Amino acid sequence: QGKFTLLRDTRTDGSFLVHHFLSFYLRAGCKVCFVALLQSFSHYNIVAQKLGVSLTAAKERGQLVFLEGLKSCLDLVFGEEEEQSGQPSPLQFMSENASNLKALFDFVRTSLTPTSSDSWKGPVLLVDDLGVLLSLGATPVAVLDFIHYCRVAVCSQLKGNIVVLVHSNEDSEDKENELVVNSLCHHSDLILWVEGLATGFCKDVHGQIKIIRRVSLELTAEQDLVQIYQYKIQDKNVTFFARGLSAAVL
Repeated sequence: QGKFTLLRDTRTDGSFLVHHFLSFYLRAGCKVCFVALLQSFSHYNIVAQKLGVSLTAAKERGQLVFLEGLKSCLDLVFGEEEEQSGQPSPLQFMSENASNLKALFDFVRTSLTPTSSDSWKGPVLLVDDLGVLLSLGATPVAVLDFIHYCRVAVCSQLKGNIVVLVHSNEDSEDKENELVVNSLCHHSDLILWVEGLATGFCKDVHGQIKIIRRVSLELTAEQDLVQIYQYKIQDKNVTFFARGLSAAVL
C-alpha cells in the first residue's frame, strides 16, 4: 500500500503490463480508477475477458471507474460533454488556455474517496498512457503536478497504489516527454522497464524487462535492486526467463 509503480517502455509496447495490473487489482477486490487515454473501453474489456475479468461487470458494481479519454476528447471538441452530464469534463484543460489538470485530479479523488457503503480493499489509480496528456497540450509541469497531487491523495491519504505507463526513447527529440519520464523515475517505488531487443525482432523472445526496486528511496546509501528478465507474450499470459534461456534456445 502507498506505492507508486512506473511502467516504462522503450522500442516496444509495454501495455501488457497495464492489462496485468488492471485484472490483478480487480480480482484482488480493490477500487480502481482507470484513466485510459490510449485505447477504447471495448479494447481493454476484450483483453480483460481473456484474463478472466469482466470490466463491464466491475463498472456496474461500482468497483471500476473508467475514464475513456478518446471519447472525452471528441465530446469536448464537439461540445457535447457538459451537456450530457452537467459536470465539467476531466479533460477540461483542452478547451482552456491554462494547462491546468485540476479537473482531472478532482475526478480521480472523487472516484477513489471511499463512501460509507464501499467495502473495497484499497484504492488504485491506473493511467495509460501519461504522455498522451502532453500530446493534448498539457505542460510537463502540469503533468508532474497532477501526479504529485495524486500521490498525496491516493498513496499518502487513502493508502492506495498508483500505476502509470509512460513511453520513452533515449534518442527522442521530444524533450518534454523525456523530462516527465526522468522525473517520475526519481520518485517511483518500483520501475518496470520494458525494452525491445537490441538485436531486433525475435519470434521466441519479445523483449526484456528490467525490474528496479528503489531501495534508495527508503534506505540511504543503499543501491537499488535491479533484476533483468526476457519475456515472451502468449495469448493469455506472459512467460519470463533469464536472459539467453528461452525454451527455443534450450
